[in-house]
Amino acid sequence: MSPDASVTRASPLSVDEDAGLSSVNPTGRLRPSRVLSPHPVTDRPFLRKKLVSEGLHSSAGGNVTERHLDEFYGALHSRGYPDDLAAFLRVLGGEVTEPKPPSPAGGAPRPRRLPHLPRSLLAHLASGYATLTTSVASSHTSERGDTTKMAIRTSDGHHVEAVLMRHAGRNTACVSSQVGCAMGCTFCATGTMGLRGDLMAGEVVEQLIHLERVTGQKVRNVVYMGMGEPLDNYVAVLAACRYMIDRRTFSLGHGKVTVSTVGVVGAMKRLTVDCPEVNLALSLHAPNEELRRKIVPSSRRYELRRMVEALQGHMDAGVAAAGGNSATGSAGARRKRAMIEYVMLTGPTSTIECAHELGRLVAGRHLVVNLIPYNKTDVRDKLSCPPVEHVEAFRLIVSSYGVMCTVRRTMGSDIAGACGQLVKQRTRRGKDGGGVNAAGGDIAGAATPDIEDGVAAPPHSVQAPTGSKERAAALPPRASSAAPRAASPTVVRRAPVAPGTGVDRKCYQELVLPLSVAAALSGAAFAVSLAMLAAKAGGRGDAGDQA
Repeated sequence: MSPDASVTRASPLSVDEDAGLSSVNPTGRLRPSRVLSPHPVTDRPFLRKKLVSEGLHSSAGGNVTERHLDEFYGALHSRGYPDDLAAFLRVLGGEVTEPKPPSPAGGAPRPRRLPHLPRSLLAHLASGYATLTTSVASSHTSERGDTTKMAIRTSDGHHVEAVLMRHAGRNTACVSSQVGCAMGCTFCATGTMGLRGDLMAGEVVEQLIHLERVTGQKVRNVVYMGMGEPLDNYVAVLAACRYMIDRRTFSLGHGKVTVSTVGVVGAMKRLTVDCPEVNLALSLHAPNEELRRKIVPSSRRYELRRMVEALQGHMDAGVAAAGGNSATGSAGARRKRAMIEYVMLTGPTSTIECAHELGRLVAGRHLVVNLIPYNKTDVRDKLSCPPVEHVEAFRLIVSSYGVMCTVRRTMGSDIAGACGQLVKQRTRRGKDGGGVNAAGGDIAGAATPDIEDGVAAPPHSVQAPTGSKERAAALPPRASSAAPRAASPTVVRRAPVAPGTGVDRKCYQELVLPLSVAAALSGAAFAVSLAMLAAKAGGRGDAGDQA
């Protein structure tokens, strides 16, 4: 917590008068309050409240409408979020001429239409706001180039994390919603930090801006799986989600934003009403109340079944909003599945009996269970991940109950891959101390799947037969509930590299080699075809000469 931060008692639905943001706080715990100056201009709830309080908004008798705000944010986004907000406002006010955009190849520069905004709005924005209030403290890119993780410094001295994961044809951003977290999950590095403050909506949006600027790549999907419990900072997260899916700004499509929660049921149901276009993921981590309370202390308030029902209800609402029907198995419903996340820890939560219990809990629901191999952190408890064979047996059992079950590939632990690790390292070594790689540092890391679009199952990861005989044949024998043997905390290991190729051997054997053979055969067939055509043409020429 910054030295000037104060602590206030929050009600279950409280409003921070200074920030203008309300947040769902399921426990009424002590919550640090943050006051930013200047304030992020992308924080639309704050801007709207200030306009209302000063009588400038149309709802308070002023001449600034929601359409004006839409046009302002559209212009701000299309200009790439200029750092000099004051200069940009002068352009919008017609005081200076906007520089012409670069000319497209072979054509004249395309003029960019400027919105006609009220002078009162421009004057209000000229004081107390900034395009970016955060900065990139450090950036780490994996050796394979598929993951970039950043530590982002807020204006009051806190640090949060944002990650860009690169996939074929699209990029997924993992963003934070809070500084630290109050949920206290025993296996999570962020959970051991405690809650130091909520991020403003604009600070969440700025993470996307930083990721796109530093990497030069567009974000296509967003997951709230970084630091913090998103639904414990409800209003700010909701506003940021709406900003991301707005067609005038990032224009992320239906279902391209996913909010992950430990199960704040009231806020889950509220999100279903407020923004069904956003996906919801439930961090379950245990199949029964007793075990879950040991590793997720905040879960004492809600029953597991209520969480799963709220998750299913949100998925149904999202499918309906997209014009589908999960009950009839429409195309939209087949594409969209709510996700249950389940971290695999060596111990009582990953036994074979727990696999059956988890399968029974989610049986018959249109969900996908994503098993997450534990990524070792420096939490107090010395935890580890079960061996690969045990994780696969666990997956097969859950799948046998008619639910899709996949295993997520882990991120590189050597770029502080676990949530909260990078910030904890900075905190431990000093805010500006050494030991953290500078931007662009090459640090080894493992590939990650696109979480947002659903974790792609490996070729063998299919739903097991649902019939009793077929299920019995497909399953490994039921074992006792004793904890499986300990193993290395890294489940997914990098495959050996094929000699002279620089490509993983598994990838080489499954993709590159067959494609090479197919290309060679196609080339040979093409050559034979050319020879036959040439021979046929030559025959016709001889016949003509004879005639």
